[in-house]
Amino acid sequence: MADAAIQITAPIERTAPDAIRLERVLDAPPETVWRYLTEADLRRQWFMGGSDAAPDSEFDLVVDHDNLSDERNVPYPESYAKFKGTTWHEKVLRFEAPRLLETTFQGGKNGTVTYELFPEGGRTRLVLTHSGIESGTGAGDFGTGWNSHMTVLQERLAGRRVSNFWELHARSREAVEKALG
Repeated sequence: MADAAIQITAPIERTAPDAIRLERVLDAPPETVWRYLTEADLRRQWFMGGSDAAPDSEFDLVVDHDNLSDERNVPYPESYAKFKGTTWHEKVLRFEAPRLLETTFQGGKNGTVTYELFPEGGRTRLVLTHSGIESGTGAGDFGTGWNSHMTVLQERLAGRRVSNFWELHARSREAVEKALG
């Protein structure tokens, strides 16, 4: 499936000056979605790999978005290339499988991320809240990233391809900018 066929929406809202909230309904039960949040080998297919997240633990997130495109050799945009290979050391703050996961983000320098999972039949409503954003790039940049990654997760769980993550990311930026104003 070509990326052009992926519907880009931006179900995002600013909940505070330093916080954003995104929501998706995913084609998988909460137990499966939970694994994609906590197991590094699955998480790297839609976000970042590193190490597994477990209760009362620390884990790593490794920036390597080469895993997100099904096409080979998709180049990073210049503004993101400098982050490739970066490892962030995170802490698990709350771990209530398979319902709630809260972790630090970028080693706590950019707040916390809370993932809430709600069963809806055989599907899952995933609510992601990123609060404590300190970066000068702000909600728009983080919103674009989360919206892009959640779209990849949605596509992967539905058994569909993502040809070019960075094209999807560019289209996501437009949708998030429009949604956040």
